Amino acid sequence: MVTETDLILEDGRTLHIYDTGAEGLSDPLTVFWHHGTPNIGAPPEPLFEASRQLNIRWVSHDRPGYGGSSPLPGRDIASAAWDVGQIADALDIAEFAVMGHSGGGPHALACAALLPERVLAAVSGAGLAPYGAEGLDYFGGMNPSGAASLRAALGGQAVKEAYEASAPEFDLETFTAADYAALSGSWKWLNSVVGPAMRDGPGGLIADDLAYVAPWGFAPAQIDVPVLLLHGAQDRVVPSTHADWLLRHLPTAELWPGPEDGHLSVLNSAGAALAWLRERADQAKAAR
Repeated sequence: MVTETDLILEDGRTLHIYDTGAEGLSDPLTVFWHHGTPNIGAPPEPLFEASRQLNIRWVSHDRPGYGGSSPLPGRDIASAAWDVGQIADALDIAEFAVMGHSGGGPHALACAALLPERVLAAVSGAGLAPYGAEGLDYFGGMNPSGAASLRAALGGQAVKEAYEASAPEFDLETFTAADYAALSGSWKWLNSVVGPAMRDGPGGLIADDLAYVAPWGFAPAQIDVPVLLLHGAQDRVVPSTHADWLLRHLPTAELWPGPEDGHLSVLNSAGAALAWLRERADQAKAAR
């Protein structure tokens, strides 16, 4: 069961929060889920069975500008850490792990970098590397429609808004056959979190894309907790070269490549990644 509440922050903003709670769990580990673009923040139902077996409590939120959360003009990736910190304080959660997919990947890494005394371990699936990173061809291998959308964000708020107002229809070549199989099967849940994210317009998506190509507010090299990178070699949304770059610049990271996976089908490994997260979080907690 997922409980939804609104948290009023110190700056007056509202964050819409999701919480599966700890009832019935033995020695629960809280995992903060960071959603993709454009999604709302509901925790990942396809992982609920695995999370029950692993005694994992999910907490998540709509990022600012999505769903029930207030916009935060000019937000950067780092701001996710401050929001998660306030949610954790409100729920009396001292330590936790983080997991994100796609656009949620950088936001999960932000928490690992900026809340080192609280975050035990992190998983980033199909996540972006920083724009302008030395040694990375950021757009190389990216589907043309996705590259065009992020290039529009490089032009700033007005250019990005104009692009979204006249954006072409979804390019079916964005996803691979394996992605479509996951979307109609094990991860069809993703369909339920896209529509609500766009119901009130593309504000959340625009804020996300502007943040991805702006300075993140932290360096991945700051992270000193265990990090697992999941990435499909056939990913057309975020090319696997982004994971390769992150692996080179995250001294505590390991990479699980999916040779046949795309952007969505890599989530078929998320259950095993969750078990990895539980194990690493338990080890980190015991060492503190």
